[in-house]
Formats: sequence, C-alpha cells, structure tokens
Amino acid sequence: MADAPAADEAPPSSSKRSAVTTAAGAALGDAGGTVIAKSVTINKPAPELFAYFRDFANLPHFMENVVSIDVRDDKTSHWVVKAPAGETVEWDARVTDEADGQYIAWASQPGADVENAGRIEFKPAGARGTVVTLNLVYDPPVGVVGKLIAKLFQREPAIQARRDLRRFKQLMETGEIATPAKNAREFEEMGL
Repeated sequence: MADAPAADEAPPSSSKRSAVTTAAGAALGDAGGTVIAKSVTINKPAPELFAYFRDFANLPHFMENVVSIDVRDDKTSHWVVKAPAGETVEWDARVTDEADGQYIAWASQPGADVENAGRIEFKPAGARGTVVTLNLVYDPPVGVVGKLIAKLFQREPAIQARRDLRRFKQLMETGEIATPAKNAREFEEMGL
C-alpha cells in the first residue's frame, strides 16, 4: 500500500496545492501561469475593508496601474490597465466566489489580454485590525519575455501587488496615499 502524500504545510498564500491556487489555476485552464501572494495588515475591521474593495469602482483610487474599471453588474467588470511602453491591456473579469466580509475570488473571461484569476481575503487579526492577503495567478503575454519587459517598466504584477496593498493600507488607515507617483497623476488630472 502506497503512503498518502504528505500534507502541504505551507501557508495558503504560498502553497502550490492550496484551494486558492488550485481554483485560480483551474480558472486559467491550468495554463501554467505565474503565482503571486502578498499580505498586509491594516488597522481597520474586515467588513469595512471588504466593502471598500468590493466596490470595484474604488480600486483605481489606490491601484496605480489601473486606468479604469467599468462595473457592469454585481458579478462582472471591464478592466483597463497600464502595460509597458505606454500601452494598455484590457479584460472582462467575473466574480466566481465570495463570502461577505471574508473574501472575493475572480477570473478573467475568454479574450483577456492578460489571463488572470485570484482571490483576496480579509481575516480579522484582533486588535491589530485585518490581514489582507492577495493571491493572484496570471499568464503574462509573451511568457517569460513579457514578464521581464513588465518588470523593467515596473508594471509586473508582483511589484504592483505589493505597492497596491501598501497604498490600500495607507488609504484605509489615514484617508490619503503618501506616494509621489499617485500625487503626480492627480496633478496631471487637475491640469497642473
């Protein structure tokens, strides 16, 4: 009798066999995408953070590379995101699963410029607030070459995920984002 495989003791955000990674991989058709996992602790209650994030029209306020999100209905939205060399990429996303105040899972729809799927979780951390964990699987255009080009232009999703979570923390805890890049964009929008 063969022994059963050992339990995967890695944290869910880094496990190759976690339910999150498996579901996201299935959403991409097991295309062998790149897995990203980032977390941040925010000194706010989980339901408040979930509610802000669940209104996808709020996301461009702290996601630097997101040009726009057109919310079509409760489950679908259209994303336009900056890509390297001044280009943009677009996709339709669909919420595939959610639990109010706890998590949201999504997957890009067929025809996406960048296939992606993921899940964001909001776990209470007692007096410290909430641990927000983002798990993302994406299939970069042009494979490894596309990933390297994106990294050179600071548009690689792993870099952006870390920065976006930090900006989300700042916005939720202080009401503002203290980054020169975001401020420069706001000045441009005001015509200054």
